Amino acid sequence: MTDFTRRLQQVAANPDALTHFGRGIEREALRISPQGNLSDQPHPEGLGQALTHDWITTDFAESLLEFITPVSTDIDTTLSQLSDIHKFTYSELGSEQLWPMSMPCFVENEAAITLAQYGQSNSGKMKTLYREGLKHRYGSVMQIISGVHFNFSFPEVFWEQLFGEQSDEARQESISGAYFGLIRNYYRYGWIIPYLFGASPALCGSFIKASASTLPFKEIGEGTCYLPYATSLRLSDLGYTNSAQSVLRIGFNSIEQYVDGLQAAIRTPSEEFAKIGVKVDGEYRQLNSNVLQIENELYSPIRPKRVAKSGEKPSDALQRGGVEYIEVRSLDVNPFSPEGIDADQIRFLDLFLTWATLTPSADMSDAELDCWRKNWSSVVVEGRDPELKLQMGCGEPQHGLQDLASDLFAQLRMIAEAIDAAKGGHAYVETCDKLSSWVTHPEMTLSARLLEAIKQKASISAVGYALAEQHAMNFDQADYQQFTYQQFVDKRHASFADQAAMEAADSVSFDQFLADYFADLH
Repeated sequence: MTDFTRRLQQVAANPDALTHFGRGIEREALRISPQGNLSDQPHPEGLGQALTHDWITTDFAESLLEFITPVSTDIDTTLSQLSDIHKFTYSELGSEQLWPMSMPCFVENEAAITLAQYGQSNSGKMKTLYREGLKHRYGSVMQIISGVHFNFSFPEVFWEQLFGEQSDEARQESISGAYFGLIRNYYRYGWIIPYLFGASPALCGSFIKASASTLPFKEIGEGTCYLPYATSLRLSDLGYTNSAQSVLRIGFNSIEQYVDGLQAAIRTPSEEFAKIGVKVDGEYRQLNSNVLQIENELYSPIRPKRVAKSGEKPSDALQRGGVEYIEVRSLDVNPFSPEGIDADQIRFLDLFLTWATLTPSADMSDAELDCWRKNWSSVVVEGRDPELKLQMGCGEPQHGLQDLASDLFAQLRMIAEAIDAAKGGHAYVETCDKLSSWVTHPEMTLSARLLEAIKQKASISAVGYALAEQHAMNFDQADYQQFTYQQFVDKRHASFADQAAMEAADSVSFDQFLADYFADLH
């Protein structure tokens, strides 16, 4: 019996261990005008204040909405909550709609992108200034790429089954170690996620212009560029793979190694970013000139997380209480789903993240991590090429993607059978069988289906507008399921009150606020 099989039997002995995963979704979406351009309007007042709203906020730009569901252990509940948030948002958008893809719609120039505004509190000003820094460092167009982030945690009973009785301190250490083992296996095999669910094989030519890419793009019609076998250009060098951070060596072998690397990065000066200046002619351009302004600037496909206390930095929260959950950051927006993600995707992530935790996960050197990242780079640019080979470790023989994925699905199906046995029904096995067929039929993947639709209409814009219209109608006709309209109204009012209270509570200047926040960097 393998270690994986033994661990699976161990946790499956208690049905609750595989039926109470904690999940939360963050979905980003650009607002577009009736003409199909990026919206130039401020964050709609009817949605509430972005700084203090629990469910509806903004990301980089005023036009880039972010929807956040509460944590739930039921997939239908999570998707219904996300649907309700969309429905209410549409009721306040007027003639605007939501762009249904990860890569942006047509953007005339960077000046068309207004940074997200969060009011006059010191905290709100800091959020906007952080975005000002991102604009100067990487350009605004790259920052309005949208994605879906999937937050996931195992229930306490899962750890009880896996580790038995432990002291609180030992349990915290074991859980953090297991989550870091998950992260290492995610780097080894997580390329399966963009293979299946990547949905950015093409993009608007205006983005290429802004990125100065050297990739060998082909053209469809006027202004649409694509790569024949690409899955997720969002995760390529065009998107969130940032060359400025390639010097960082942040390891995932332990919480200590990760935190030390992260904290070193926010203390490491950058010659390149120093040229931008921090405060020039009395105006701030960035929070500081270090490699990372703050920890959230680190681009990674997955993050270990713990809910932070007010004013607490993410790494301090991890040191205080260990890893509480993980955030999967490599999902493109699913253009065929009104909510940007569907139940099959969530069930697959349940299976994969459970597999990554139960499968032995050796420590990983920097060199090995670079090897795994090369596999990711290959899959996002040419993942649907049936001849694609991946390297399973530095210096190891190469294997076909289809062979590796088929082996993975054989183990995922064992987990699917165990979850279905615990929950009743056949949902997980059906999802597993459906998605495993995409391995030998790459034309069924999201990227292939989207590229085919774009070729038929000879334009990514035409496909995007048609899907946006379809999704808008879907939410207009839908009923509220988890929340009520009045709850959203109450949230809106509360967000205005909370922001006003924050602004009234400030007792120091913005300069002093920043000096206090970064005092530990000096």
